[in-house]
Amino acid sequence: MPERTEIRLSLPSKGRLAEDAVNFLAACGLHVYKPNPRQYAATVPALPGVTVLFQRPTDIVVSVRDGSVDFGVTGLDVTGEYGGGNGEVLVLHEALGFGGCRLAVAVPESWTDVTTLADLAAHTHALDKPLRVATQFPNLAGDFLTRNGIAPVALVKSEGTLEIAPAIGYADCIVDLVASGQTLIDNRLRPLTDGVVMRSEAALIANRAALHDRPEVLAVARTLLEFTEAHLRAEEHYLVVANMRGESPQAIAQQIFAQHVLGGLQGPTIAPVVVREDVAGEAASGALHWHAVQVVVRRDKLIQAIAELRAIGGSGVVVTPVTYIFEEEPARYKAMMAAVKGF
Repeated sequence: MPERTEIRLSLPSKGRLAEDAVNFLAACGLHVYKPNPRQYAATVPALPGVTVLFQRPTDIVVSVRDGSVDFGVTGLDVTGEYGGGNGEVLVLHEALGFGGCRLAVAVPESWTDVTTLADLAAHTHALDKPLRVATQFPNLAGDFLTRNGIAPVALVKSEGTLEIAPAIGYADCIVDLVASGQTLIDNRLRPLTDGVVMRSEAALIANRAALHDRPEVLAVARTLLEFTEAHLRAEEHYLVVANMRGESPQAIAQQIFAQHVLGGLQGPTIAPVVVREDVAGEAASGALHWHAVQVVVRRDKLIQAIAELRAIGGSGVVVTPVTYIFEEEPARYKAMMAAVKGF
């Protein structure tokens, strides 16, 4: 069989995770072009040579692990369960900002004396048979329960609706994905207060051997990380522009640096403003000149930033979203290169 030359990226094929993955890539400037919705292949015009495939989240991990796919967007939960223990799957970015949930231990509400893992361990030791735990994640669940001294345990692998397992009697408790927790409540289950196996969200994964052996795959990995990081960083910030009068850019900068949140990423951008003659005459009379100030501020600090800007004479404040903030070299790219060199 000839060696594969195309580069493959797998995305979830159905559900909310599929929609969110496509929308996320589009927001990163990596629009997925799929002319026929019934096709299981697509392209990314911004990434020539990359073919997009659509698979179940678990199949994405398996395909990346065995090398039939180079990159995937899927959950950290299934990556942990199916990624294998030999380092074939490399997590390039563990926090894409969607698909959030947690894998947790939940017990029947009727177990009023079992609220923690220690309680569950004591309850298990008192049984005259193994604790039956229904889960879709036997590797993650088994390791977690063992580490917390809960034994003996019989893991019941199930792909269906786990919440009904204790009610109908084929398991005593469950280890399952939880988002809002309403489904557990509806089925009279309760998560343990310290029973979170792991927190999960969508992640970007890659085949480590492909990164090591194929320079074109490594180049695509850099582009994916560059645009992903730039988009996620930009989402947390706004660009604030204002006019200020001052003797010089340096004098204005000193006022800005004296504030709490106006420093920007590296500092403000300050430039002279060419003003009308009547405004120029007014400014000249006070030996002050108009300057335009640009500063990038965190989204959660915007109100404080505007207040500080006004307090030092800022006017005509304009706030605009930021599309990308590119770093010289993303930290996750450096981590990827270190992992590839050590392969």
